[in-house]
This record gives sequence, C-alpha cells and structure tokens, in this order.
Amino acid sequence: MSKIRGPGIFLAQFSSDEAPFNNLADICRWASGLGYKAIQLPTTDRRLFDLSLAYKSATYCDEIKGLVADSGLAISELSTHLQGQLVAVHPAYSRQFDAFAPEAVRDSPQCRTAWAIEQLVMAAEVSQRLGLTAHATFSGALLWPSFYPWPQRPPGLVDEGFRELGARWLPILDRFEDAGVDVCFELHPGEDLHDGVTFERFLQVVGNHPRANILYDPSHFVLQQMNYLEFIDIYHERIRAFHVKDAEYRQSGRSGVYGGYQTWRERPGRFRSLGDGQIDFSQIFTKLTQYGYDGWAVLEWECCFKHPQDGAREGAEFIARHLIRTSDREFDDFASSGDDPGLNREILGLDFTG
Repeated sequence: MSKIRGPGIFLAQFSSDEAPFNNLADICRWASGLGYKAIQLPTTDRRLFDLSLAYKSATYCDEIKGLVADSGLAISELSTHLQGQLVAVHPAYSRQFDAFAPEAVRDSPQCRTAWAIEQLVMAAEVSQRLGLTAHATFSGALLWPSFYPWPQRPPGLVDEGFRELGARWLPILDRFEDAGVDVCFELHPGEDLHDGVTFERFLQVVGNHPRANILYDPSHFVLQQMNYLEFIDIYHERIRAFHVKDAEYRQSGRSGVYGGYQTWRERPGRFRSLGDGQIDFSQIFTKLTQYGYDGWAVLEWECCFKHPQDGAREGAEFIARHLIRTSDREFDDFASSGDDPGLNREILGLDFTG
C-alpha cells in the first residue's frame, strides 16, 4: 500500500488583489507557513501563473518550479476548471459563462470553445514541463438543462450529447496521453460528468481512454445523496486526484437536493470547512490508502460561514492528521509460526501416514 501525499491547497479560492494573495511568491510563503506541502495552481489568474507564457517558455516553467520550491512546496496539479467548462456550453448558459473567457472570444460560442480547447492543449504540455502527472478540470455541459426529464427528453438526446462531448474531448485526451498526464475530471453538478453513471457514459464515447480519469471530491456526492465511500470501491482505478472538501446535507420539509433557489446558507446541502460537515474522512483516507492512491490530498476550501483564512489554517492540520503512514509489517506478526511449507502440509494432514 502506498502513502497519500499532502497536505496540498487549491489556490483559486484564496487569490485576490491583497497581499499576500496577489502574487505567487507571497501566496506560496503563506501556504507553506500554514503547513502545506503543495499547491494546486489555477491557470486563469495571471497574478499567480501565466499559462500562455509557460507554453512558450521552458525557462518560465523552470522559474515557476524554483519559486515554488523556494517555499518548500511542490505543484500538485495545474487546474483548468474554467477552461474545461467552456469546452462544452449549453446556449442557456452562454452569457453567464462568457465571463470565464477573454473578451476577444465572448459572444462567439465557436471561438470560445476553440480558445478553451487550445488552453487545455497548452496545459498538457506545460504540465509535462513542470513534471506533473495529473491535471484538474471540468468537463463542460451540453445536457445539464435536461438533467431532470421534464419535459420528456427526446429519444437519442443524451446519446447525441455525449457523442459530441466525447468528440470535443478525445483530441485533448490524446494530447495529454502524449504528455504522460492524466486528465482528472471533477465530477460536479452543473457538468455533464457529475456522477459515476455519467463518467461511465463518457468513457464509452472516448473508447475507455486511459487519460480520462477522476478528481475525487466527496462533497459533491453528499449534496447529490450518493454513497461517497462505495464510489471509491467502484472507481478507485480511475481516481488520480483528490479534493478534500467537507459538506453536509440536512433533510428539510421545505426543500431538497435542488435547493429551492436559496442561497448556500439556507440550502439543505451546503459546503463546509473541513471538520464542520458530515463527511467521514477517516474512511476516505483509509480506502484511498487501501487501493494504493499515491497522489496529493488537496484542500478545496468552500464554506458559506467560516472565514477562508481560518478554513485554510484548520485545513492543513486536518489533512495532516488524516494522512496514513502505512505499516511495513502485519499487526499480528508477533504470533507467527514462521514460513514452513512442511508445517503447512502437516497442519492440513497431507503428509499423514497413519
């Protein structure tokens, strides 16, 4: 059994115009001071990282690695969550998602999609240059407005949607294959890949591509009322990244998993800071260790109550406390009778001559 690495922290929720969160050197020193060992680096915030420059310049990549290492940190993964979202956008959400794209491609769905795909292709090569083996992203969504079948979905709609999604992603997956990097889709409501069944559908249309993998985040399964521990049993071979994020779901007589259009504070299902929700992380870390997951455990902080800096400080301690140092021997070795094939045959009565 292998050891999970951590703690890591996803920087997207912490970057801002205020020091020390407005440049990579300072935010790395801040994270290291809290006890983090790695950062998951967003690629849409040029205050922290310039993906286009990294694609053009190996020297810049070396400088980034050195800057991060100077704070005693590693890069766990690059993130293209926002660009991945734009690989596939249903027209109902086009205006809202335009905000994720540069002004030059807004109001043009085709140009926006092409830009997003180009960003993913760059991220594959840059990940390779940085020595990374996993990449965090979203799948995008063409079908999400049809997630609840009313009105009745036309026959073939879901199949067509997944065929198109697969056609857009397959060339990207091939580029990641060339780079030796896994694409880890965060299964997330709002994405076409949001649970195990939708991930399986996707695997079918991309020919079980070896680089199509999972970023495991149990909080999204709690909010969907899924069994997040059984999910690991089923899909552990495809889990190549891990967001440590807590959540709670408290049944209500007024609303359910859809939330009633309420704010996050009023919804029955809410994201919480680590330790404040309902997720059994002891069992999650045990199962991931059992199945040999040796990637990073990365805090993704999202909470509608607690201050982010408090969540970050507590999160480093929480993850470190849950890391499992695997044993090099069995707990009952003290009672072993030794390795004796002859004794085994005697115990089984195979050499009995009486």
